[in-house]
Amino acid sequence: MERCLVRLLRSRALRSSRAFAPRSLLKRSVIWSGSEPVRHMATVCSGVFRHVSLREVLTPCQTSILQKWNRGFASDAEGSIEVVVPFMGDSVPDGTLAAILKQPGDTVDVDEVIAQIETDKVTIDVRSTEAGTIEKLTVKEGDTVTPGTKVAIIAKGKTSGEHTSVSKEPAEQTSAPKSSEPATAPPPEPPSPAIKAQEKPVEKPKQFTPSQKPGGVAPTEPQLPPKDRERRVPMTRLRKRVATRLKDAQNTFALLTTFNEIDMTNLMALRLQYKDAFLEKHGVKLGFMSGFVKAAVSALQQQPVVNAVIDGDDIIYRDYIDISIAVGTGKGLVVPVVRGADKLSFAEIEKTINLLGKKANDGTISIDDMAGGTFTVSNGGVYGSLLSTPIINPPQSAILGMHAIQQRPMVVGGEIKARPMMFVALTYDHRLIDGREAVLFLRRVKDVVEDPRRLLLDI
Repeated sequence: MERCLVRLLRSRALRSSRAFAPRSLLKRSVIWSGSEPVRHMATVCSGVFRHVSLREVLTPCQTSILQKWNRGFASDAEGSIEVVVPFMGDSVPDGTLAAILKQPGDTVDVDEVIAQIETDKVTIDVRSTEAGTIEKLTVKEGDTVTPGTKVAIIAKGKTSGEHTSVSKEPAEQTSAPKSSEPATAPPPEPPSPAIKAQEKPVEKPKQFTPSQKPGGVAPTEPQLPPKDRERRVPMTRLRKRVATRLKDAQNTFALLTTFNEIDMTNLMALRLQYKDAFLEKHGVKLGFMSGFVKAAVSALQQQPVVNAVIDGDDIIYRDYIDISIAVGTGKGLVVPVVRGADKLSFAEIEKTINLLGKKANDGTISIDDMAGGTFTVSNGGVYGSLLSTPIINPPQSAILGMHAIQQRPMVVGGEIKARPMMFVALTYDHRLIDGREAVLFLRRVKDVVEDPRRLLLDI
């Protein structure tokens, strides 16, 4: 239906515009506002912009068809509205209905969440457009839905009491036949123990083969746990997407990891000295992530090949730096992007990371928040990881892994001292990045974190 409407609009617009622009190029777009298409069509002709109302290009019959097509977003005569799946993004054609939060008879307010849809990337809320009572659910959990799919029907102005009284009638009807069923005869008395003893057959002694033990199980037979102690649950769309992308990365890239260790003494002292003043001025705590993001930006500027990516037979060099931050949530791993990290201050980086992390944990992060990214920083140290080999996030070419800080004996000035040390790892695509560039990149990160004054002096 949508394609037919688009063809019709294009043909009508062409005919109506020939009078003043016979050779001009017409551009047509139906713009969506919430759940209803804006009833105007933009026509660009020879630098002249004008709006053409649908009444000018549609016949009464076609206008009626449009009204029927848009009926899912409008109220009917009885005051009922239909709630449909919202637009989920250009790269998300469908999703799985993960949870239904409201049932028939429940009252809802405007913009209240009725259901949640799980996609390959994010969880999207289906919200009520009007206040009222859930009259009917048209989908169930686990269904695959697309934008525009009807989810529920809401009755405006009705209370939940009306629906509960209606729902009681079928229950009374179903309970009536049960009372009319004839009473069943009492079960026969069990036989006496003496009779049971007479009827019980005499067990024969078991005979064991040489390959079996008295337990009755061959030595080569594996001891499997009983099936009642296992449970099978379907993978979520996000988990399947993460698994596919990580496996594709292993199959496509020539993964290689190089390691180094960083003395965190100076960065920790800087944070301890200025954390209160930083919080008072910027309203956000000073953490380690901003220091590592700044160090990664400096290293990417010195080794631009790490910020590049292979595309077929070409290499794409990116003249911008968008840092992806890996965030682990209860539903899976998401990687929101700090855009233009090379132009942000420490405070702006901390604010952006905190905002994206909060949205990821609340399930309100959008696809736009995770699109793009030229390099990834993953901090497994928050979970206590001491050392790991992170996997590249396609279509990037490298990822920096941070780990836990531990006090270790180090030689400083000819003396053995306890220093807070962190292992860092850089996994890179060896098809594009040579070992020299990878080691120099990680060395630059180490130098900047160990002495943040290098950022001020640009050395």
